[in-house]
Amino acid sequence: MPESAYADPAVPRKASLHTASKPLLWLLLLTYAIARCLQLVEVPVPRLPILLVVILHVVPAALFAWIHGGITYGRRGILVFTVLCLGVGSAFESLSLRTGFPFGHYRFTDVMGPKILELPVLLALAYVGMGYISWVLATLIVGATRFEAARGRLLELSLVASFIMVAWDLAMDPVWATIDRAWIWRDGGAFFGVPVSNYLGWFLTVFTFYLLFAVYLRRFPTQTALAGKQSWRLPILFYGVSALGNLLLAVPRGSFWVADATGRAWRSADIVDSCALISLFVMLPFAVLAWIRLREVDLPLA
Repeated sequence: MPESAYADPAVPRKASLHTASKPLLWLLLLTYAIARCLQLVEVPVPRLPILLVVILHVVPAALFAWIHGGITYGRRGILVFTVLCLGVGSAFESLSLRTGFPFGHYRFTDVMGPKILELPVLLALAYVGMGYISWVLATLIVGATRFEAARGRLLELSLVASFIMVAWDLAMDPVWATIDRAWIWRDGGAFFGVPVSNYLGWFLTVFTFYLLFAVYLRRFPTQTALAGKQSWRLPILFYGVSALGNLLLAVPRGSFWVADATGRAWRSADIVDSCALISLFVMLPFAVLAWIRLREVDLPLA
């Protein structure tokens, strides 16, 4: 049997999802799917339910990443990934809050919950959850599920993962910023109140920690690959559910005008419809491509 990705021959470890982990990962995926549906529910007391929806968007994805990533890359590997996500993401976010670089000038409201130095804790966790899921999809798309293939494609793998991650932000930022006002862009922006600099900053941020993680994998190739295609399908489904959740927002529920910080007015229906189109023609194709590529990967069946 050929050597699997990131497998250390000196460490005889069976790379498969633990029996107890499978239902837990499916439960986290289901919880996240329910959270996406909760966006459609009108609630009489907005503050607590909105925070609850945010928590259910972020925490299940982060837990999924820690469990699935721990099995894929080992405890040390997922710890390194988490530290890089939190460290690089928080550093760039904090820098932008104070200087406007690299994302632009903005501030967070109370919608995102508790903050540390003006940065919401939940936002930092969001980098870990969807960041890991995007990385797994890129690993499949690039064909880097084996260490010998991955070590020569560090730049390619980091670039593809960054595009997948930014596609997620592209499809949700105008909704959370301009409609839900989880954060406010001081100078507005061309994309429904969001500046182009936000997406360039996102790409710079995620590419930085992806490349650092890729370098770590090359330097310490002791991780264990998943030994079953079902194990790889779960992150693909998670990303797909995220895209489908954006499509749900486009369900006709009437339209209203919202203004960004500059006073420029936008129609809510235009915002959600545009984000739904991005989800349909950018996010979902990434998930479909990863699913197709998985069929071509030579992995031992679980």
